[in-house]
Amino acid sequence: MDLGDVKRTLEDTFSKERAAGRKRGIVFWYDGQGEFAEDIASLDLADAQVVVLRHNNAFAIKHQIEVLEPEANFLVYSPCDKPAARDNWLFDTLSYSREFFTDKASLVMRELGIKGEHLKPVVQRYIKFFASKERRSKFASYEVEAWTEHRIDLCVMATLCRTIVPDFEQVLRKVLAGSLDANNRYLEAIDTFGDIDAFWRLVERHYGYAEADKSLSNLSVSLLVTHAQHSLEVPLPKTWQSFVLPKAADCVVFVSNYINHAVDGETYVRIADSVERTIRLDDYLQKWDINQYLQCDTFRGFDGKILATITKALVEGLSDFATYRKILAARKPSQWHEHFANEYSAVHWALSLLEHAKTMGQAARGDSAFDIVQHYIGIGFQADQFYRKFYTSFDAIASKDGYAALAETVENTYCAWFLNDSAVRWSQLVTSSMLDEYRVPGLQQQQQFYKNHVAPFLRKDERVFVVISDALRYEVGEELARLLNGEMRGMAELDFMQGVVPSTTKFGMASVLPHKKISVDEKQNVLIDGLSTQGTANRENILRAYHKDAVSIQYDHLIDMKRTDYKETFDGKKLIYIYHNGIDAIGDDASTERKVFQAAQQSLDELLALVRDLVSHLSATNIIIISDHGFVYRRSPLAEIDKVSRQGLEPLETGRRHMLVKGLPDADDCLAISMKYLLGEDTKLRALVPGGTARFKIQGPGANFVHGGVSLQEIVLPIVKFKYIRKDKFKPTKVEVGFASISRKITNRITYLEFFQTESVDDKRLPLRLKIYFEDEQGARISNENIVIADSKSKDPKERSYREKFTLKDMPYSKTRDYYLILEDEDESVEKIYAKIAVGIDLLITNDFS
Repeated sequence: MDLGDVKRTLEDTFSKERAAGRKRGIVFWYDGQGEFAEDIASLDLADAQVVVLRHNNAFAIKHQIEVLEPEANFLVYSPCDKPAARDNWLFDTLSYSREFFTDKASLVMRELGIKGEHLKPVVQRYIKFFASKERRSKFASYEVEAWTEHRIDLCVMATLCRTIVPDFEQVLRKVLAGSLDANNRYLEAIDTFGDIDAFWRLVERHYGYAEADKSLSNLSVSLLVTHAQHSLEVPLPKTWQSFVLPKAADCVVFVSNYINHAVDGETYVRIADSVERTIRLDDYLQKWDINQYLQCDTFRGFDGKILATITKALVEGLSDFATYRKILAARKPSQWHEHFANEYSAVHWALSLLEHAKTMGQAARGDSAFDIVQHYIGIGFQADQFYRKFYTSFDAIASKDGYAALAETVENTYCAWFLNDSAVRWSQLVTSSMLDEYRVPGLQQQQQFYKNHVAPFLRKDERVFVVISDALRYEVGEELARLLNGEMRGMAELDFMQGVVPSTTKFGMASVLPHKKISVDEKQNVLIDGLSTQGTANRENILRAYHKDAVSIQYDHLIDMKRTDYKETFDGKKLIYIYHNGIDAIGDDASTERKVFQAAQQSLDELLALVRDLVSHLSATNIIIISDHGFVYRRSPLAEIDKVSRQGLEPLETGRRHMLVKGLPDADDCLAISMKYLLGEDTKLRALVPGGTARFKIQGPGANFVHGGVSLQEIVLPIVKFKYIRKDKFKPTKVEVGFASISRKITNRITYLEFFQTESVDDKRLPLRLKIYFEDEQGARISNENIVIADSKSKDPKERSYREKFTLKDMPYSKTRDYYLILEDEDESVEKIYAKIAVGIDLLITNDFS
């Protein structure tokens, strides 16, 4: 610092004194090394006198400052060290004056507002750190009220690790995230610009880690093993015991917060995997029972073993389904559940299908066609749904080797038990009672859809939207209805109708249009009242023949529409048909049919979005979602026995699941269904379909996804009727969760708390996901956190209770202060606090894990 810098700094100091409203300013400058003794005479300050304090003139200077010139500004310069208070004649003057320093540590302290001579050696220790203006700026941003050596150490580390606040838990997370080897950039920065010994002192202070040969890899093992001990129901292996740290409670809180941290949680995965290999976790998992580590979420190896164990049990035919469900439910709150989301989902749906098979026994129940259809829409369809959901999850698993046998079990169960058995039983009933009169008494018919469901709205002059989703089979429609009820402000009702046969697009699309007569021409094109039904424009012409304010449009044309486009397109329209093609477009293509279940999921997403847009942009209140036909799909290749020869037949039209023929052909392994029910008494056409789920032999790929036949999956079609309810009349709510304990006092560092879900989840009561933890009056967390997923559909209150284990930090607690149990709604972005419950903490035993 040269004399020019000194002059500018001092003049700025005196200027600030005036700005603060003081009558004058007095500044003392003790230059113990006498660095500026020769230059002081040439120092000319704009608004202050410079006087030189020596050993023999203290009284004279005091007299000048306080008696002769009581309103003047003074710089009192001394080329000596500052004397002790008892030897300082000017001590009382100094007490209401400022001091000026030219050594770097003092300048830093003045700039940052660090007061206290005892802290000067601490700042001097970090002088290299403070050489950077950027680092000083970040350090100053922490706004510490009262500086101590500990707080300086912590703020230096926080600056170097770029944490938001000077919190050692955040610092340690950043350091561990850097890497566990010698090339950790954060630890290198602390070593270069900070104090590596101070870092390890804080590690010991917070977590009790005091190894002579310190390393991040060893520290990470110690932290995670200590955390695992907290929730394992088995004694720690001897080789692990030396890693357990004395401040176990704080280790548990640190690791718990790390695991669940929204940003840093991903780095925890890498660390945990490294530690898992180091401690050879897999060796012990082979010996332990699942219940001994069910509640431990330290390592992903626990989840891998749980999944493998349940998968093996299902493949081997074990059927303790209730136990498996409890195990899966117990792992759901774990952060590892998201890492194994597809695996857990696949196991869940496989379990559901296998349990369904055992519970149902007979795939198709009933003595009549009506009874079998009723059984199918009641519970039978779930087999199709579970099968679809399984493969949707299975296909998304990155490494399928461990689940190939489970997929084979699912495939065999679905194809042999449900698909084939139900189709054979249904075919027998079709043969005995439906060949000449296809319509099942008591069932709504697809060709009556417009008359029964659309026309009533138009008669009341109400606008109605009809969405026809190609190949939306019943089980997909059932899920759509549930999704609409759970996510939309309105009420979705699920109904069904008996679809036409052949269950093809051209017959299905024609059947849901208004008509007086359905017929086919010589090329087997389907006509309504003599008009072609092929294409959107022709269908719109038919609609307009029955209602002048009608329009038909493809879903793809709506995707990029804005609100104004919607209004322009549908302004004044009362009858709107929207054609959506997601499932059939993928399934009917041999190169993509394997992705048909993904297409079903995408279709659900698209249909939900479409309903939202219709409600949002057009205030649509009446929306009906239907299908032209369903489909049959199996993943495994077909055997030769599943194929029917076409030899000797002369069809007018051919598909894998149907033919159109004239007259009654000689085909014992096929069902020849008269088309009179649809085309009138004069027709001689029959729909010829293979029995069961067999296919006609046709060259080329693409036999797994089919429709056109008469199986339940192809002809039982959903009718999803959505009625929008305005905001002031309807509000979907999440279930409520309460704190079950009567006492509001915590007496043990480790404590178990009970929470209860007040009602069961249903269509209008949504699940609630809570993050629960303790905090102090300043909002600092003082415990681990637990996740409660209140999603139980059980009517039994006992099955809607949640018991969670909490560990408080190892710190002093005041009996007179309030602490808070925080219930945080993880799905809320703004109002996250679900409940804040004041509790007292009065620990009877204070040592860790007692």
